[in-house]
Amino acid sequence: MISPRAAILLLATMYILFPGITIPFVTSLLVILGLHLLLRVCSSGTLRSRPRIERVLILGTSPLAHRLIQEIETQPHCRYAVVGVVDDGPACRDSRFSCPLLGPLERLARIIEEVRPDRIIVALAERRGGLPVAQLLEPRARGIIVEEGVEAYERLTGKLPIEWLAPSSLLYAGGFRKSHLYEPIAGGARIFTAAVGLIVLAPLLGLIALAIKLDSRGPVLFVQDRVGRGGKPFTLLKFRTMHPVNQHTSEWARDNSHRITRVGKWLRKFRLDELPQLVNILRGDMNLVGPRPHPLSNFDLFVLVSRNAPECGQQIPYYSFRSMVRPGLTGWAQVRYRYAND
Repeated sequence: MISPRAAILLLATMYILFPGITIPFVTSLLVILGLHLLLRVCSSGTLRSRPRIERVLILGTSPLAHRLIQEIETQPHCRYAVVGVVDDGPACRDSRFSCPLLGPLERLARIIEEVRPDRIIVALAERRGGLPVAQLLEPRARGIIVEEGVEAYERLTGKLPIEWLAPSSLLYAGGFRKSHLYEPIAGGARIFTAAVGLIVLAPLLGLIALAIKLDSRGPVLFVQDRVGRGGKPFTLLKFRTMHPVNQHTSEWARDNSHRITRVGKWLRKFRLDELPQLVNILRGDMNLVGPRPHPLSNFDLFVLVSRNAPECGQQIPYYSFRSMVRPGLTGWAQVRYRYAND
């Protein structure tokens, strides 16, 4: 990025070289702005034509290391190049990598001197007592970036790898404690946005309600108990998109596809069935953005799976942490994926 100081410096140089020249103040500002834009265009074009590739050294041969290498190699615009992997244990030396194994962890200092990486990503199979802190502090002091593998994976993919997330990462992580002004400001913004949304969308809500009544028999709204903040249940509101049934049915979308109405098909396609949850936001049950609230039955099932880690392979670690915040009208999963089916 070129600073405006560079344009001012060029203008000052022009005054020195041509002392007799007189330029009005407004013209000077325009010249500075033009030079600044010209330099920005030239610099950005140079950066695009010659992107700097960072040399990355992977520390460890864990499954996370495999995934990191795969993400770096498959992303078309990634500015990283993996120069090698440092082996962190005999149990992992049979693993196959697309990058060369440069040697054991005991030779880390020598390996760093040989390959001269710009970034070291720590993805050890066993962190307890195995992290070579002393050997990483020196390159860190020389300007080499040392990054934890979970953070690198989150930055590269936009996903948090909970299967490799250590409890200590959450224990020392920031963001759990909010300022005293956060709740009042966030609550006011939430109420204001929901109220404006209900007022602006009132005609659309009325048309959807009319279409539902004309299309099929049953109530306009679908009402269901969901899990909210702190694990407390609340009543969630949605436009009804399925034919009503008297007996208990599965919670998964794939088991109820035959019940979806004609209007409901379009409502679900564009997520318009979620609009009545603006009332839930107005009541303080939900946020605009957050994890989607699961039905009580599903929540109990997932928490049970998470707690019975030895029997179930810890399929959903830290699942109960979802209830630490208010559920949302939309979230990362809704933007990236479709309806949950298992």
